Amino acid sequence: MKISVKKLPKSEVEIEGELDADLFEAYYAPALKKIGGNLEVDGFRKGKVPENILQSKIPEISILEEMAQMALNERYPKILEQEKIDAISRSEISITKLARKNPLGFKIKTVVLPKIKLPDYKNIAKNILRSDLENSKRSDLEVSDKELEDTIIDIRKSRAPKINMKDRTPLETSPTPPNLPLSGEANGFPPDKGEYKGVQGEGGKVPEPELPEFNNEFVKSLGPFQDIADFKTKLKENIKLEKENSQREKMRMKIIEKIMEESVFDVPEILIEVELDKILHRMESDITAMGLKFEDYLKHLSKTKEDLRKEFRNDGEKKAKLGLILNEIAKVEGKTAPPEQVAKEVAQILEHYKDADPERARMHAENVLTNEKIFQFLESQ
Repeated sequence: MKISVKKLPKSEVEIEGELDADLFEAYYAPALKKIGGNLEVDGFRKGKVPENILQSKIPEISILEEMAQMALNERYPKILEQEKIDAISRSEISITKLARKNPLGFKIKTVVLPKIKLPDYKNIAKNILRSDLENSKRSDLEVSDKELEDTIIDIRKSRAPKINMKDRTPLETSPTPPNLPLSGEANGFPPDKGEYKGVQGEGGKVPEPELPEFNNEFVKSLGPFQDIADFKTKLKENIKLEKENSQREKMRMKIIEKIMEESVFDVPEILIEVELDKILHRMESDITAMGLKFEDYLKHLSKTKEDLRKEFRNDGEKKAKLGLILNEIAKVEGKTAPPEQVAKEVAQILEHYKDADPERARMHAENVLTNEKIFQFLESQ
């Protein structure tokens, strides 16, 4: 098989080739059998029609097209492996030559992982870590009485009777996309969600729910707490832990944003579109969970989904760029998620989400755990 590969803009490649005539002809009988398997001919059982009868009933072009599909389905993965092409999208295939006892000519266009020129990410991490250490204050991690009381109020509000949000008017004029994910759930944080603020009730005000009384009975209903004092002690420890996690996430964000700023590569359009799909899907889920219809929400904003895709394009591009950079650092440094941790994470996902696809759960777990290892590696500089 003759093959030539041409690089195109935006991380695309075009593969042009010819499959030798004798190799292509070898697919004739299997193609005829496959098409004939579904053909009904009077006097013959389905799938038992003689080859000469099939040839008279099936147009030759149909057989040739099936031969081409079978040949490329079998040969394409071998071409990618042979030419060391990291394809990341469905390919566009066009046939340039199609005739019996002739070579099969074809062109295949696909998107590939871009070549990434990384900066000295170890030194970037080292400098940012040093700067953060010099500027950090111990008092930043202390929990004030006001913070503790505000958190208790928030918890009481979360346990108050729910207000029916359905058919109310959202006041937010510009939705906020989910924040850039870093190590994410590996640190115990749930995925960030967009903020959709303001739901208008009668008279233009949001009715305040009646808060449950804060007593020993209430705190015991929240978990294994002995009394109010025990609850406050453990809550204070948890708030401090969240502050430490938040501080670490901010530091990680500084490191990765500097690495992104100094990296050189083109982000494939298909990856940006994938991230935009995720942003809109999460936004729609959040709006629906509030008891609102996403279509009504868009109507109130006087926007379409395409308008939102344009607004969030920079966010989508940033997320795609982040994923590519973390993937490249993982390859360079040989960082992978331990199989036993992946299996444990997948089991937890499938336990909480019964309808989740196991393969997608595994890919998600591998991605989250590998990213966490990369950030731990950068922090170790």
